[in-house]
Amino acid sequence: MRNIFILIILLGAATILRAQTPSDQLVTSGRTNAPEQQKKPYVIFISADGFRWDLADKYHATNLLTLRSGGVAAERMTPSYPSVTFPNHYSLATGLYPSHHGLVDNSFYDPKRGRGYRISDRTAVQDSSWYGGTPIWNLAEEQHMLSASFFWVGSEAAVNGMHPTYYYIFNDKIPLDSRLKTVKDWLQMPEEQRPHLILFYLSQVDHAEHIYGPDSKEAEEAVLLVDDCIGRMTRMVDSLHLPVNYIFVADHGMASIDTVKGGLEMPRSIDTTKFLVSGSETLRHLYAKDKKDIPAQYEALKKENPEGFDIYLPDETPARRHYTSNDDRYGRMGDILLVTKYPRMIYTRNHKVLPGEHGFDNALPQMGASFYAWGPAFKRGLRIAPFENVNVYPLIAKILGLTVPEGLDGKVEVLEGVLK
Repeated sequence: MRNIFILIILLGAATILRAQTPSDQLVTSGRTNAPEQQKKPYVIFISADGFRWDLADKYHATNLLTLRSGGVAAERMTPSYPSVTFPNHYSLATGLYPSHHGLVDNSFYDPKRGRGYRISDRTAVQDSSWYGGTPIWNLAEEQHMLSASFFWVGSEAAVNGMHPTYYYIFNDKIPLDSRLKTVKDWLQMPEEQRPHLILFYLSQVDHAEHIYGPDSKEAEEAVLLVDDCIGRMTRMVDSLHLPVNYIFVADHGMASIDTVKGGLEMPRSIDTTKFLVSGSETLRHLYAKDKKDIPAQYEALKKENPEGFDIYLPDETPARRHYTSNDDRYGRMGDILLVTKYPRMIYTRNHKVLPGEHGFDNALPQMGASFYAWGPAFKRGLRIAPFENVNVYPLIAKILGLTVPEGLDGKVEVLEGVLK
């Protein structure tokens, strides 16, 4: 989420972040819960961006520690590759790897369309044609169960012609108190209008980790802010005496970076007259304007052997990342991939190195995300082994009694043992 944070600083009150209030909620009219859906349980699906698997313990997040002790906690949750924000939030929402749902990075290029996608580009973010799969809110709505989203990647676009019934355009300026009140208001609506699936996003930890590092006082304060928010949410919602289940996750973890020695220059041998370059500070995609130029550029990079990089053709990436040319259903991965070696990152535009970064190999413990779940559907006091984040989607569908589409990467068998 670093790019979004920088955009906020630079643009301030620009139109993409216009001052919103809860009254700016967008509502899709004409929908109601089917009678058979009205008596089903509820799921509040919470993402705290960058909330690494160890942060609740590291910073004594008392609410989360108490809540997970009465439910389920994973040792850690493995993000999809690349371990950056938009691809992983959409993997959590669809049960598909990034190479299968189409968001292959926070920034990338689509040669077939001749256009790029960037998370700072509001037109692209709200363009449904970039998003594959069936988001969990669509799954609910298709089966006549209402859903709501207080910021989630993809929910601002009409994926397959559909939004959640209740949703917001991203704006971190809306106070947490207002967001919490909106969740309570949703759950106090008449049964035919009440969402049974609520998605809720928090950015504070990721922002603090990028700017100050995951071991900083500022990161601790952000963790405790999120912890307080979750504590207040549960007390507020539990007072309604509804069968609400909570799933608390992160999209990825965060690694500490040496701000003096951690920066990398882009390799000098890249011919930008023949290749378009896109991506993040840990992964760059090189897109050939003419495919005939790929072998020569690849060999030039290998000969240069730039410090701190692994250089891949898409067929060469580790199979466990699900990021090969055979996985690339939308043809959006680069023809050559430059992957930084942990803990190095490419210098940002202002030639700086941030103290915290993600996007590295998703198998690294530092990239591991949190997963806690509690509520009437879950077993109590259960600790589980690490698992891939694509498996959360079928778990939510199982709790809500929704039929999942074919072709998911996530499998219900992975997590159904956490349910009573």
